[in-house]
Amino acid sequence: DTTRLADMKTTDNRTQQPIITKMLQPQRTGIQAHTLSRYAIGYVVRGRKYLYYGDTRYEARAGDLFYLGIGTHYIEEFPDDNRPYEQIALFCSPELLRDLLSDLSLNYRMEFDNNHPCANCGNDLFHIFYPSWGAVTHFFGSLHAYLREDLFGETPAMERIKALELLCLLLANPDCCIRSRLLDDINMASDGFEQIVRRHIFDNMTIEDLAALCNKSLTSFKKEFLRRFHEPPHKWFLRQRLTHSRLLLISTDKSIAAIASECRFTNPSHYIKLFKQAYGQTPAVYRHLLRSEADRKREPLTADHPLPVR
Repeated sequence: DTTRLADMKTTDNRTQQPIITKMLQPQRTGIQAHTLSRYAIGYVVRGRKYLYYGDTRYEARAGDLFYLGIGTHYIEEFPDDNRPYEQIALFCSPELLRDLLSDLSLNYRMEFDNNHPCANCGNDLFHIFYPSWGAVTHFFGSLHAYLREDLFGETPAMERIKALELLCLLLANPDCCIRSRLLDDINMASDGFEQIVRRHIFDNMTIEDLAALCNKSLTSFKKEFLRRFHEPPHKWFLRQRLTHSRLLLISTDKSIAAIASECRFTNPSHYIKLFKQAYGQTPAVYRHLLRSEADRKREPLTADHPLPVR
């Protein structure tokens, strides 16, 4: 098969062209941080896909759809029965998705609203896992055939046609949580506020700098931040950086000092103090306990992650 590998950190300027990819992962690589500059809508063909947020690990299995918002995701992918993990995904910029939705509304007279409140749609996560259904499963099967024949490479316009088809299928299902989250995110991304904030999690920027980037006064920025992220900027940024550091402890052999630096803490001592306040253990003890448990079960560290699974 022809495989077009997904560039999970793409920053190219082809914002009006969707990117459809098939990804094969033959080995477990541990938890990886992927920063997306586009939305991703995909389908797990084989294996398992885990996303880590806070104290929970979320699982998608073969036959599940996934939606990933713009920002940093902590992902682990598992092959199945000695065969590679496989997924097919569509990547679209916010500008393109708005354009596609406008096309469906104006040219195809599709009407869609967002009145589907549920636990999945109401949480603060920026991903959704959702079971596929017949029409969508067949759709991703058709993408597999297109990719195998390299039809997208020969006729780039076909990617836009298939993107419209996928959106049409999702929007036609009022119970689909991906539909609801997609419409929410497109509305919130119209001013770029969340994209700017998430893009600078690990930059040494002040709140005043971020407010200026968002073209807001400091007071206005803080109010908008609280409305969208449900906690003050300092607390939210600290939690994002501590979460990232914890996953580095789990999935790498980097030193405590290196992790502190990578996550933008002023010094290792300050990082250790904050980590212990958040998790009740120092980073070294946290790492040691995980590895001891993994050794006891004779399993790779990431296969026995203590986080509850949803």
